Amino acid sequence: MFAVVRTGGKQYRVAAGDKIVVEKLAGEAGQTIQLGDVLLAGEGSELRSTDGLTVSAEIIAQAKGEKVIVFKKRRRHNYRRKNGHRQQHTILRITAIGDQPAEKPKKAAKAPKPADETPVAAAEQPQADTAPAAEAPAKKPRAKKADAKPQAPLKVEGAESEMTDSPVSAKNDSE
Repeated sequence: MFAVVRTGGKQYRVAAGDKIVVEKLAGEAGQTIQLGDVLLAGEGSELRSTDGLTVSAEIIAQAKGEKVIVFKKRRRHNYRRKNGHRQQHTILRITAIGDQPAEKPKKAAKAPKPADETPVAAAEQPQADTAPAAEAPAKKPRAKKADAKPQAPLKVEGAESEMTDSPVSAKNDSE
């Protein structure tokens, strides 16, 4: 069963067990509230009367929304104002619509492993020759990290100009 409720100036389509975020409502986490402004209710394609119908919800938490930056500027007048705003929200879990309570979701049981896939049975099965392309491609080995010793720059004879006063050129001139 579903219902369309109005709260905080907005309309929400809800069903039993749904979680919705609405504008701030009074109450603490864990409290149950009634949403009485039901606009539409039905099941499938059939509509029901909404006279006296209420939607029951449990408050999960009181929270704040994302920050919104409000920036005002007037050109050529040195006017800038920057403000932030975080809207207050209430997170609700719909527990019942009218007299129909929410169905608790059943936890899926883990399927037991089939007994025929034991390691002995897998070893007895014939192995077909598969192409290596069917396997994941091999990863390249990582590059080796540079040693802590810095390498000396390459020295090329005749590459230095006569105008430089480097110790290398002075050493070559003295020999």
